[in-house]
Order: sequence, then structure tokens, then C-alpha cells
Amino acid sequence: MSQRLNRRARLLSGAAFGAVALMAVSSAQAQTADAAVQAAEAQPADAQPTEVGEIVVTGIRRAIEASISAKANNTSIVEVISAEDIGKLPDVSIAESLARLPGVTSQRLDGRSQAISIRGLGPDFTTALLNGRELVTTGDNRGVEFDQFPSELLGSVVVYKTPDAALVGQGLAGTVDLRTVRPLAYGRQAMAVNYRHEWNDIGALNSGTTDSGDRYTLSYIDQFADDTIGVALGYAHMSSPYQSERFNSWGYPNYSDGNLLTGGVKPYVMSSELERDGYMGVLEWRPNDRFHSTIDAFYSEFKNTQVLRGIEFPLAWGGLAESPGRSDTVLGGCQITNNVPTPNVCRPGPSLRPGYTVEDGLIVAGTWDNIKGVVRNDLNKRDSNITAIGWNTEFVANDDWTLGLDVNYSKVEREDLILETNAGTGRNINGALDTLGFELTDDGVTRFTSQLNYADPSLILLTSPQGWGGDVIPEGQAGYMNTPSITDEIKAVRLTANRALHQSPFSSIDFGFNYSERTKEFINDQYYLGVPGGGDLAVPSEFLLEPTDLGYLGISEVLSYDALALVNSGALNLIRNPNADVAAGNWDVTEKVSTAYIRANIDHTLFGLPLTGNVGMQFVYTDQQGHGFEAQQIGVGVAAVEEITGGKEYLEILPSSNFILEVGDDMFARFSLSRTLARPRMDDMRAGRNFSFNPGNNNENATPEQNSPWGGGGGNPELMPYIANVADLSFEKYFANRRGYVSLAGFYRDLESYVYTYNRIFDFSGYPTGGVTPVINEGIISTPENGNGGWIRGVEFSVSAPFEIFHPVLEGFGGLFSASQTESEVQPDPANPPTPMPGLSETVVNGTLYYERFGFSSRISARYRSDYLGEVAGFGNGRTLRSVAAETVVDAQIGYEFQSGPLEGLSVLAQVNNLTDEPFKTFENGDERRTIDYQSYGRTFAVGVNYRF
Repeated sequence: MSQRLNRRARLLSGAAFGAVALMAVSSAQAQTADAAVQAAEAQPADAQPTEVGEIVVTGIRRAIEASISAKANNTSIVEVISAEDIGKLPDVSIAESLARLPGVTSQRLDGRSQAISIRGLGPDFTTALLNGRELVTTGDNRGVEFDQFPSELLGSVVVYKTPDAALVGQGLAGTVDLRTVRPLAYGRQAMAVNYRHEWNDIGALNSGTTDSGDRYTLSYIDQFADDTIGVALGYAHMSSPYQSERFNSWGYPNYSDGNLLTGGVKPYVMSSELERDGYMGVLEWRPNDRFHSTIDAFYSEFKNTQVLRGIEFPLAWGGLAESPGRSDTVLGGCQITNNVPTPNVCRPGPSLRPGYTVEDGLIVAGTWDNIKGVVRNDLNKRDSNITAIGWNTEFVANDDWTLGLDVNYSKVEREDLILETNAGTGRNINGALDTLGFELTDDGVTRFTSQLNYADPSLILLTSPQGWGGDVIPEGQAGYMNTPSITDEIKAVRLTANRALHQSPFSSIDFGFNYSERTKEFINDQYYLGVPGGGDLAVPSEFLLEPTDLGYLGISEVLSYDALALVNSGALNLIRNPNADVAAGNWDVTEKVSTAYIRANIDHTLFGLPLTGNVGMQFVYTDQQGHGFEAQQIGVGVAAVEEITGGKEYLEILPSSNFILEVGDDMFARFSLSRTLARPRMDDMRAGRNFSFNPGNNNENATPEQNSPWGGGGGNPELMPYIANVADLSFEKYFANRRGYVSLAGFYRDLESYVYTYNRIFDFSGYPTGGVTPVINEGIISTPENGNGGWIRGVEFSVSAPFEIFHPVLEGFGGLFSASQTESEVQPDPANPPTPMPGLSETVVNGTLYYERFGFSSRISARYRSDYLGEVAGFGNGRTLRSVAAETVVDAQIGYEFQSGPLEGLSVLAQVNNLTDEPFKTFENGDERRTIDYQSYGRTFAVGVNYRF
């Protein structure tokens, strides 16, 4: 596989790509940059306050006004975030800022916003750009993890809700363009230093971790050679801790009396530290009015370390694991072979005592006997880096023609470590059992009372307490280590030309051609951990740490040790997972996309009213190839593996139009019609599949649909994209010299197609069966397929206003408010009910109140989103969709800036995130009592200083 990828890389970097690069004359920034945002960035953030009557505009208000101006002047329907000052965006992260925009919300991961949903569509439907160029992603697919990008190095962010033909790389939900400052537009020398210290109020929950961290930023902007050369440099460092108390349930099966009860639990506490170093550089050259060239580069190193310690209790689903080499079953909590109890391999299984408490069909309190706990000391690490560099040149050939060239490159390299280690009172059937009293709280969290001391190193040993993994390691696994890695690379060039028109309803016409090549590779390395020689192993004393408190669970302490150091010492054996599903999990996907477009820019009148906007069309030709492995389990720990490839080529024509009619003084009616696409998830486009043959089902009653000995699943490299026809209508009124606005918008997306998991009949003739003659050669495999679509529709209301327009005494006060209502109906398979849309909350509400005057500033913000289907990490760190409970997250900030005297330019601030300690909760089957995940993060506080000169 690696030889194949190296050969591909050599070909790509050779003459073919070079020839395309020489042909292209493109300007990514010119095509996506919005004139209003450029104008806002051109005004130095630390310039003298602008006076309008008696109103003094400073940091918060200036950023809001710049965003409003950009929104008003853009020909698309957009939302904009502008920096309050050099190196100072309004929130602690880009994702937090984006989540406050109308029609936009975020999903929290480990207590911080990371991925966003735009107008009810999940992260995979949103494209991220950096200075107008499509970016690679650190995630497994296309969803952008915005915490990779330091907010301090950005000048503005534009969210396009409607596309135009010149917006290359547009997403079906929306397009997020992250923009760095342009030094020549900024117009003067500026330097800034920012520092913040932060901590979490629930403290460090695990030994050897911290609850405090630091952030600091250095920024420099200058101009030289009579303002023909501009330089902007920035560095941002972050060391941010975060904590969480987590409860996880396996699920809720039916008990013998018909009531539901907890199948098992896996609670733990997590202490994490996110470290990030970001670097930004811009070199700009404009020797005259006809030539303009810019080189910009961005680099980010991102490290996230999570320490997780807790205990796993198999309860209703806690039947004894099979002994090595046996085909036994579990009956009544005791292992049975051929209907005869076998005492030397039998121990009592979990048993619920009579007298338990039932509420509305759910067992909420009682006592479990014969519980075998699994003490967990786990570690998750992610190291990733992003490199993005672009060169953009514009040349004004004459009064009518402007040409442009853009060449850009971005790459992600990511390595993960997901480490699990197990300990308990003894291997499999051996060791002490516990008696657990339990009670479900109102949040669905189970609290226990136990009889054993889970912090005793002489009692809790490294072992396989439940015998898990016995098919590969005869004595069972003492842990598991998953070490996936991702490489994502984009190379692109673009050619553009603009032709000015005269005496025409159109002011100009844009032409462009963009060629990009993207390759994403996922390497799936997984290992079992075993105790050398089998049996049990006491944790070596050099790795022992102070016990971890699980008081929120009712368990006082559990044994704690340095799991990574233990594994690195060689105390446990590493055995590569040889199974077919792991081999089939390796994949790479390549997309070669050629996009040609034409856009006519409108400057006309309609019924005597000014009409602006654009009409245009994109022609998108895609050549996609998926590579992977076809793997079949042919024995215990043995798989047959072969390489497999596939792909597809297709052309999509995407018309678009944006019309803006000024129906009154600073009052606009916007209407947009477009056709958009979103490419499928990249793991869905893999060619790999895994198959199985179960001799136990090889009988005359087998059919392809039921009881077939054959089965399998995998990807589909021939997937076509999601397609939607979109209509948008918006009414906007701007007031107070465009320092405020009110907007009402509606949208409708007609989805022509939707990718879903389809079970189809597959012919397994010729596949190995281990010498067994199959009674049937057909079975079901599950693969992603293009199905029917549906619709998404919604309305959005937003208002931003300085309160002095109501009364002069309110000068300095202001507020922002937005609310959206979205609904959908998507039914890919007519034989099944409609499917819920991942990431869609029917109701999203955002509100901010602020005050800024005489150097003082304060702000409090809240965002609410109703229940939705979220993407979370499931078994083996794989993607799992779960119902997420509604949440309201509140943040606050207060600060003061010295505006004169020796301290002029110095400001201080204090912040608190998650002010109300809002938990993150998932649940099953629409019943919020049936909690699957419950995570409490605490509050994060920060104090800091900013100095600009």
C-alpha cells in the first residue's frame, strides 16, 4: 500500500501537476474575498475611536459594526465574525464564535465546541476555507475540527449560507472562510502581546495531571518601501486543561419481569490537556495599482492528551465469558456445557436481588450480587499538524481585464493513541466478587455502594477480569491499543479572469478554472495487550499513582497507575489484531476535481430600485478512486486479505444566483436559487470490505435474507455526492448608520439524493469456507449507497442593536439575538421510515448582552439547542450516532482598557466559560432517563492581559 502511495505521490509531483500549475492563473482570495470585510480589516483595530455624534466605537462594538457592514455588502447571504483587535477574536475559540451566529450551532466535545452544524446539516456538509482555499481536515472525514485554528491569528471569519459560482469548494450546508489579516490593507505598524491564564473549578481529577494552563500570542504587522511591501507575523500558544466526570451506560435491556434495567456501566473521570502552537505569516507586495502578489502560510501543531480512570461493571449483560477453546453458553449466571454445570470453569454471574424499585417500567434502585468489576486506566493521545501555504497574484492587464493566479497546498498528519488497560480481582472465573447497591439519579447516572476496595494494589491486578479477547489471547486481554493515523493532502491551482462591462445590466463577468487533487489515507493499527505467561500481574510499584476518587459515582477510590509508561516498559505483550475487520479498516481515497465557472455580476435597477447580485454556473468534473482491502475471517485470529480498488467519474453542473433588491433606505430583499453538492464521507468511499462465513448457519433453512452463513460490509468507492436544490429568501433592515440590523430569513433544501446504509444480496461464490460446503452462496452485505432524498426547511430571525438608539442613557449597552427553527424529512429507502438528520436541532437560540464605554467592557452570552442526533466516539473509537439532550451554554467576560496615560494600549480581562456547568448528555430510544453518556465539565475561568503598541 505504501509503495502504491509513494508512486502516486511521485507522479503527482511530476510533469502532469506541473503542467496544470503553469496553465493556471487563479486568485482564490480575489474570488472569495468580500469587499466589505476587506474594508473592515483595512481600518486598524487600534486606530483612534470613531465618533458618530456622541457614540464612541471601541473593541466589541467595532467588531460588531464591521461584521454588520460585511453582511450588508456581500452579494451572498452570509454571517461574519470580525476581530475586536489585532490578535483578539471575541471568544476563546473559532468554534465558540461560530456557534453564536444565526442558524449555526456547535457540538461540544470534551467540554469545548469543536464541530459546527449550519442550518441543520452536520459537520460533513460544511467546507472550511483558509483565505478562500479549501483546507484539509484532521478528522477521519470531511468534518472540520475548528479547535485546530488559533482564533488569535485570524482577522475575520465569513460563513456563506448561499453560494455563488466563483466560490470554489462550497459546502452543501455552508462554507466557512477563515481569513488572516492583510498587512497592506491594515495600513500601519502594529504589535500586540496577549496572555491568559485559565483553570477549571473542579480541579485535576487524575493523578499526574493539571487543572491550569496558559495562552499567549505575539502579533506584528508592518509596511515597507513606501507601503508597497507588507508583512504580518503571528504566533499563538495554548496549553488548556479540561476535566470531566463521565458516566456511560452499555444500554437498557429487558429484565425477566418485562421492566428495563441497566446492562452495564463504564464511568470514569477524565483529565486532559490540549497544547497547540500556531504560526502565521503573510508577505504582500503591491508595487503599483496593476500588480498585487501575496504569499501566506499557516502552521499548527496540536497535541491533546486525555487521562481516563474509572471502573466498568458488567450488570444485566455481565454473563461469564467463554473459556478458551470451549463453545459454552451462559445460563442463569453460571456457565453451562452440554446442559451440565462445570464447577472448575463456573462462577456465579450477576444477580439482581428481589425487592428492587421500579418507576414507569425502569428499575431505578436495588442490589446486584456477584459483580466482577474491571478497573480501567486509559489514555487517549492525538498529535496532529496542519500546513497550509498559498501564493496569490493579481494583474490588471488594462481597464477591462484583470487576471489572477493562485497556487496552494495544505496537508494534515495525525497520529492517535487510544490505550485501554484492564485490572481486576482475578482472571476470568477467578477472583473476588462484589455486591453493589445502586440508585439512578434524576440525570440518569447510577450511583453505587460497594464492598471491595478497588484501590488495593494487592487485590486489583493487571489481568482479563471478564476473559474478553480470549479468541486471540487464550488467557484473555489485559487491555487494547488502537493507533490509527491519518494523512490528508490537497494540491490546487486556480486561474481567474475578470472582464469589466460597460452599458450593460452586468458590471463584470468572472471566469475561472480550478484544479485540485486530494488524497486521504487512514492506517488502522490495533493491538491486544496480554500478561506475559497469562494469569495475573501486580502493577509494578514504579508505575503506581495516588488512587483516583470516583465519589460522584459512589465509589471512593480506584487503583491508578501510569498506563502509557507501563506499556512502554514492556510489562505487557502487544499482539497485533489479526481479524478481518481491522485489515479492512485500512483505506485511502483520492479525488481529482476540475471546476470551471462563469459568473456575471449584476448592477442594474428593477422597478426603479437598485438591483445587485450575480448569476453563474459551475461545471464540476470529479475523478474519485478508493483503495483498500477485502478481508475474510477464515479462522480464529486468521484472515484472508487482498487489495481492492474502485472508483467513479462524474460531471455535475451547479447553477447559482443571488439577487439583492434595495427596497428602501438600507432595506434589502435577498433571493437566492442554487444547486449544491456535498461529497460523501471519505470512509464511506473506501473500497475495503470484510466478509464472514458462519458454519453454524449452514443449513437447509438458510436464505440470502435470513440465517445465511454469509455476511459482511464495507465501503463503496462509486458513491455519488449528496445533491440539493436550494432556495433562500431574506429581508434585512439596517439602522443607526449600519451599527444595527434586523433580519428574517427562510430557506428550503430539496435533497435529490442521500447516502445511507443499504443491505443488499451479494454472491459469495468462490470465497473460502474452511472446507465446509455452503448450502447457499448468497448473503447480505451492508454498504453505503445513494438513496432517495427529502427536504430540509427552516426560518431564521436575528437582530443586533446598540441600545442608545432607544434612549441616550443606554449608550454603551447593546445586544444580539437570533433564533432558528428547522425541520426535515429524509427517506433514502422507501421501505423504511424517514431517517433523522445528524446535527439537526429543531430549535437554536443565541443571545448576547454587552456593555462597552469609558474603557470598561462586559458581555454575557447564552446559546441553546434542542435535542439532536450527534456523532460521538463509540466502541473501538468508531463513529456512533446518538441522541443528544438539549443544552444551554452560558459564557461571560469583563474587561478594562487603559485609553490614556503610560498604560495606554494595555487591557485586562476575566472570562468564564460554561458558567452554569451545563452537562453533555446522550440517551437512547427517545427516553432521557435511559442515559448513555453523561459528562459534567465544570466551569473554566481565565484572566489575561493584552497590550498593543
